[in-house]
Amino acid sequence: MAKIIDTDHLQIAKKDMMTCTMCGFCKSVCPVFEGVGWDSGVARGRIILAYGLLRKDIPADDSVVEALYQCTTCKDCERRCPSKIKVVDVVERARKDLVKAGCMLPKHRKVLENILSKGNPYGETRSIPEVLGEKPHKARVGYFAGCTSAYRNPEIARATLSILRKLGEDYTVLNETCCGSVMGRVGQNKDDLIRQMRRNIDAISEQGVEEVIFSCAGCYRMFREDYPRYVDVPFKVKHISEYLAEKDINLKQLDKKITYHDPCHLGRHLGVYKAPRDVLAKVPGAEFKEMTKNSAQSRCCGGGGGVRSAYPELSEHIAGRRVDEAAFADVLVTCCPFCVNNLRAGKGESDVEVCDLVELVDPLL
Repeated sequence: MAKIIDTDHLQIAKKDMMTCTMCGFCKSVCPVFEGVGWDSGVARGRIILAYGLLRKDIPADDSVVEALYQCTTCKDCERRCPSKIKVVDVVERARKDLVKAGCMLPKHRKVLENILSKGNPYGETRSIPEVLGEKPHKARVGYFAGCTSAYRNPEIARATLSILRKLGEDYTVLNETCCGSVMGRVGQNKDDLIRQMRRNIDAISEQGVEEVIFSCAGCYRMFREDYPRYVDVPFKVKHISEYLAEKDINLKQLDKKITYHDPCHLGRHLGVYKAPRDVLAKVPGAEFKEMTKNSAQSRCCGGGGGVRSAYPELSEHIAGRRVDEAAFADVLVTCCPFCVNNLRAGKGESDVEVCDLVELVDPLL
């Protein structure tokens, strides 16, 4: 039912909303706009809707909720925006107000219930160490697998662990629970999110690790960008691509054409572009070629911001367009399990192999 809602969170972003000049530059890069074709499906449209909610000029009806939840939070609009508006912040604040008002999508409600009751978005009852078959202990390096790598793409988690073993690293799996990325992206309240953060910080601290390695871009972004806003992070954090880029590794020959897809949370959100490419440059025989849209201008795969779970057809459409850009390659490599899954779902009849960086490196090491 449509209703006027309170907008305590959006109030803080009022200046950003009023700064938008409606120039429309965001339309040239928004992955959702390409699929939707309406201004409500692009940054400037969402800014108008968010401002309408703030002013109580419009109710939070189904069309408004849909528009605000179809954003993948890829941040490409922010890169393109002449006014430097923090669009993702506006969208996520709007979502917090929607959730507080009870305007939550059923798919997201189920995911959040699973996280709060089971510690992961999939409702799995086994812990991540159980799934990976390793016992947590004290070590120098801790591997934070993340829910998707552990429960849906265990080959990514196992490849990461295999690499750490081959390199002789003093590592351990962690007594982790969901990092909270999904909670933050869809608008769950701050108190629940902070509790989730503290569970992880306390559990990891008990294992005495000095450095935590991530293979999931979303989890890494949480620990590098979101966690420090609310909790103390008493250890170093590093993405597996950064870890591998620093190592002097000898890899086997691979005579294939390779290209790379930048995950939004690793690239535009955190600025990690060079490390994955440095690792790929260490593969003998591989012919590396960039897609037309790469690095900061990389197209989103469509899997983030809760879009994959709530609007799978739109998400796959966006992924399909991205895979089409990689038609010249034998292998499309990325550094995030969400990107891997969504690109695979959207590739249709394409012959391009989609894999995570660790899946490519492990058998060559």
